[in-house]
Amino acid sequence: MLTGIQHLHGTLRWVVLILMVFSIVKAFSGMSSGRSFGSGDYKRGLFTMISLHVQLLLGFILYFGKGWSSMLGNADAMADTIMRFFSLEHMVTMLLAVVLGTLGHSLAKRAEDDRTKFRRQAIWFTVSLVLILSSIPWPFRAGFEAYGWW
Repeated sequence: MLTGIQHLHGTLRWVVLILMVFSIVKAFSGMSSGRSFGSGDYKRGLFTMISLHVQLLLGFILYFGKGWSSMLGNADAMADTIMRFFSLEHMVTMLLAVVLGTLGHSLAKRAEDDRTKFRRQAIWFTVSLVLILSSIPWPFRAGFEAYGWW
């Protein structure tokens, strides 16, 4: 069961990344062109936020189901790069990225003028994307193959 959720979590990462990049590009283009913030822009931001939340939910299932949360107080686990990454760094960074992505959608929704809506989406989604890219366990990260994830 957890293996299936892990594969879904790894596959859905690409959906999140594509939606984030697409939303950022459209937000910057909307901001520079001066076009109005339409329902398509709102829905794109909403779907981006929903995909982030689904990823977070799957991540929480894996985090607690695989026992990563139990390693937080263990000094030996914190000394191991891989254990520390999954028990602390990955979860905290991704949680922060989801919060910032949600903030980007919510602040854009509440803005008065269209340019501000695009600007808020562009800024917050970009910061969220940078955090996500910095904390994805990419296959080229040294040592991860020893744990059987690739």
